[in-house]
Amino acid sequence: MNKIFQLTIVGILICLNCKSQDDGLLTIDRIYNSSEFQEDRLPPLKWIENGNAYVIFNREKSSFIKYDIATRNETVYLSNENLIPDGKEEPLNVESFYLSNDESKLLIFNNSKRVWRSNTKGDYWVYDFETKKLSQLGNQFDEASLMFAKFSNNNKQVAYVQNFNIYIENFKTQQVKQLTTDGTINIINGTFDWVYEEEFGCRDGFRWNNKGTHIAYWQVNATDIKDFYMINNTDDVYAQIVPVQYPKVGELPAAVKVGVVDIKTAETKWIDIPGDPMNNYLPRLQWLNNKEVLIQQLNRKQNKLIYYVYNIKTSKLKNVYTETEETWVDIRHPDAASTGWNMDDVPTLDNGKYFLKLTENDGWRHTYRFNFTTGEKQLITAGEYDVAEQYINTKDLLYFNASPKNSTQRYLYSVNLKNNTDSTKITPQKFAGINKYNIAPNGKYAVHSHTNVTSPQTQRLISLPDHKTIEVLLDNKKYLAEIDSLKMPETEFKKVIIYDSLSIDVKLIKPLNFDKTKKYPVLFYVYGEPAGQVALDRWDKLWQIMLAQKGYLVIAMDNRGTPCLKGSKWRKSIYRNIGKINAEDQAMAAKQVLKWSFIDAERVAVHGWSGGGSMTLNLLFQYPEIYKTGISVAPVANQLLYDNIYQERYMGLPAENKEDFVEGSPLYYAKNLQGNLLLIHGTGDDNVHYQNSEQLVNELIKHNKQFQVMPYPNRSHGIWEGKNTRRHLYTLITNYLLQHCPVEIN
Repeated sequence: MNKIFQLTIVGILICLNCKSQDDGLLTIDRIYNSSEFQEDRLPPLKWIENGNAYVIFNREKSSFIKYDIATRNETVYLSNENLIPDGKEEPLNVESFYLSNDESKLLIFNNSKRVWRSNTKGDYWVYDFETKKLSQLGNQFDEASLMFAKFSNNNKQVAYVQNFNIYIENFKTQQVKQLTTDGTINIINGTFDWVYEEEFGCRDGFRWNNKGTHIAYWQVNATDIKDFYMINNTDDVYAQIVPVQYPKVGELPAAVKVGVVDIKTAETKWIDIPGDPMNNYLPRLQWLNNKEVLIQQLNRKQNKLIYYVYNIKTSKLKNVYTETEETWVDIRHPDAASTGWNMDDVPTLDNGKYFLKLTENDGWRHTYRFNFTTGEKQLITAGEYDVAEQYINTKDLLYFNASPKNSTQRYLYSVNLKNNTDSTKITPQKFAGINKYNIAPNGKYAVHSHTNVTSPQTQRLISLPDHKTIEVLLDNKKYLAEIDSLKMPETEFKKVIIYDSLSIDVKLIKPLNFDKTKKYPVLFYVYGEPAGQVALDRWDKLWQIMLAQKGYLVIAMDNRGTPCLKGSKWRKSIYRNIGKINAEDQAMAAKQVLKWSFIDAERVAVHGWSGGGSMTLNLLFQYPEIYKTGISVAPVANQLLYDNIYQERYMGLPAENKEDFVEGSPLYYAKNLQGNLLLIHGTGDDNVHYQNSEQLVNELIKHNKQFQVMPYPNRSHGIWEGKNTRRHLYTLITNYLLQHCPVEIN
């Protein structure tokens, strides 16, 4: 007869780490306290010779290696001896690199420091293939203080940001010239404040024109942006205040403008763009040619996008495109299968006569071709499906990612730009799952990345459009060998129908030796907001596999409002409904799932992070009859505490509909807590402030609700800093789950 056993904390810890490696079972220590399971990563790769070859940095040899695709020959592109600075004995530790347009110079970035999410501040070095010399840029400045160095298109000089100002440096004369002089913590030239980076993916804030005569750049005036103060209590006997410029919901954005600086005179001409700069955003700009700049403007509500073209010779500004939505207009079409925060340029055709634009005005995310002069548009990707991601276009073909029949997967397609024929699927069916591509400039080759629920990421060099493998670049053999030694649970995709016709994707990781006649505890892993999709056909976290080995059903589902490839109505129905429609969809889908005979409806837990942490709280508070245990990490407990760009994009302006923000927030429902709650948050979270959890704690205390809370001192939103942090975090979460949503044993 089965018995539900309650483990003591000591017993849980023993259970977590007692298994040997030979029994094929995972433990917390095997995952987070050993180097046993480490996936290989392909080093940074740059296409050269128009895509007929590429260069990578080989860390083992500390050298750059060139691969010629036609001959399949590997040669040393730049050896480690050439990477040793004068007076040093060791070659540079290369973190990333870039090549000049004529490929005569190599720009190397190292010694980096973190700025918000990424390491974007550091040292830059240039190796000149003609002079055979390695030199450091900006060596008169403080160590690791340069940002976003890039070659001019004529390869004569380089520009970079230092201490909020833009500089150029001449390669021949070594002369450094300052182009802006007013940069401060509040007047930010050539880069961005926290919220532009977080919500628009903006980091690198300047662009060279083709001739290298002018630079267009952003200036952010954050003078009126209030500081949010975080407290560092651990690094000194007195607490340290850590300020972050952070515009909360309802606060005006920073005033942002765009200028064009003449390299010779260092004089900036500011572009007079219509509209109040504190009620509009300027998230993108690019040069169309030597004299014209394309600028994108979004209004405060983000439901109106305008493309302006500015002529630096005539100082004339022309509106060439306007797009409106009742909800919001996306400039970064978020695809959960994508990675990175690229500020991609608008693709142009026929020497700038046309541009390609992803838009959702017809109900699907489609690519249209627009005429810059006449505004005439033509649908390129016809059909009832979404474009997940748009890649580069060749002379005749546009490549894009899509999955018309299965939103849990992604495949490469092409469409002919000349005759507008039906799209063609390029990815072979043997690569079922998530497929991503880094396509060469000539469109003839690509690096293809593939993963699914049974396979970690592999990468190969392929030819296009036939998709033939030329070379396997990353096979992850060692990692796969380790995985093969494990007892792996089965993963199944199912669908449930709610409200009679709404289909919800369900990803189900089953316990080992699954027996449908038994009843199992379930953990719902959730996100549920526009920035993420969880029911994807890709390799899972080992922690979730460990839970399935222990006897849990791990279920991920995607509600309306998530970036599934199910049409604009699906994604944008969440407008002004975060915390309501998404929570209701999850709960109604969970009710259908709990009807399955092999699930124990009394042992139901839910867990999520960030927006998923908010979802966890809303489900636990709003639907206590379904969810008995919740583990919430870094949640937005009160939507009025999050940043203005994200929250106002999806919820509107608090001055007009504050009740939607309030009624969608977990704080509003905290009084309904009946089950078990573990609340986890980093006190140094500059994204979702620890303030959220403190307000929630106060509300729970007010209603005499018992719960557990774990603050992680000075950890950011990812809770990874510091020795042993991840191991401790997942030990904590696993212990809580085992204690309050226990498994059964015979």
